[in-house]
Amino acid sequence: MRFEDTTADVWLPIPADEIEGLPAPGGSGLNYRFWDGGPEFPADPARCAFYVVPYMKGSEIAVRPLAGMTSLRVVQTLSAGIDHVTPGIGSLRPGVALCNAKGVHEASTAELTLALILASLRGIPGFVRGQDAEEWRAGFYPALADKSVLIVGYGSIGAAIEDRLAPFECARVARVARSARTTERGPVHALTDLPALLPEADVVVLSTPLTPGTTHLADAGFLGRMKDGALLVNVARGPVVDTNALLKEVEGGRIKAALDVTDPEPLPAGHPLWHAPGVLISPHVGGSTSAFLPRAKRLIAGQLRRFAAGEELANVLLTTG
Repeated sequence: MRFEDTTADVWLPIPADEIEGLPAPGGSGLNYRFWDGGPEFPADPARCAFYVVPYMKGSEIAVRPLAGMTSLRVVQTLSAGIDHVTPGIGSLRPGVALCNAKGVHEASTAELTLALILASLRGIPGFVRGQDAEEWRAGFYPALADKSVLIVGYGSIGAAIEDRLAPFECARVARVARSARTTERGPVHALTDLPALLPEADVVVLSTPLTPGTTHLADAGFLGRMKDGALLVNVARGPVVDTNALLKEVEGGRIKAALDVTDPEPLPAGHPLWHAPGVLISPHVGGSTSAFLPRAKRLIAGQLRRFAAGEELANVLLTTG
C-alpha cells in the first residue's frame, strides 16, 4: 500500500523532538501531536492520518480515539501483538493499514524467556526465599542442557528465542507456527502437529499472537499431553493459556509454569496462581526494558519517512476493507 498525500496530523506517544530522523514538520506536510493516553486529546482526531498507539496503556485507551479518526490511514502499534487495538478496527474507514512493532521487542522478550526458563529450572525463586529466611538450600537442580524445547509461535520473537537457546546445549529445539515451512535452523511444524510434539518436550514456550485461533490454545488437552515435570513458559498473551486448566496441572505438581502474562491481567490479589506450586510470575515485562525506547523510536522514524515519501510501510499486518 502506498501513500501520497501526507498533509495531516501524526499522533505520537513520544515527543517528536525526542525522536531522531523524523521528517521535518511543516515541510513534509506532517504535524506532530503528542498523546500518551491522557484524558484530553492533543487535537481533533478527525485530522489524524497516522496514529502511533500509546504503549502498554491497555485496550480502552488504545481504541478511544479511533472512532473519531475519520482521516486515518495508518495505525502503528509499539507492541508485537495487536489484540489491544483490534476491538476498534471495525470503526475505521476502508484502506487503513495496521502495523505492528516487529523488530522492537525480539531482544527483550527473548532475554526474559531465557531468564524464566533458567530461573524455573535452576530453582532461583526458592533460593531467593531461602536467602530471605537465611536458609542454605543446596541440592541438585534441573539444567537446560540436554533438554528438549518446543517453541509454539515461531515468528520473529520465536526465532530470537531459539537464537539465545543455541549456546545452552539443548538436546532439541522444535518449532511450531500456524503453517509448516522450512528455516535455516530446520523445519517449522504446523499447529496440527502439536499433539505429537508436546509429549517429547521438557520445556514448552508460548510466543504466539493472541487471535481467536490461539485463545486457550494451551487448554486441558494441550497441558495434559505435556510430559510429567515439563515447564510451560508463556511470553505470549495470558488468554493463550486456560488458567483453570493450568491450575489443575500445577496444583497437582505434574508440570511447572513460568508466566510473564496471565489471565486475568494484572493478576489480582488473592488469585490462586500467585501461590500455586512451581509457578514463577513476572508482571508482563517481556518488552519493557531499556532496549525498548531506542528501537521504538527507530521504528517510528522509519515508518514516518516511508509515509511522507509515499513508500510501502513495513510490518503491515492488515488493511481495512
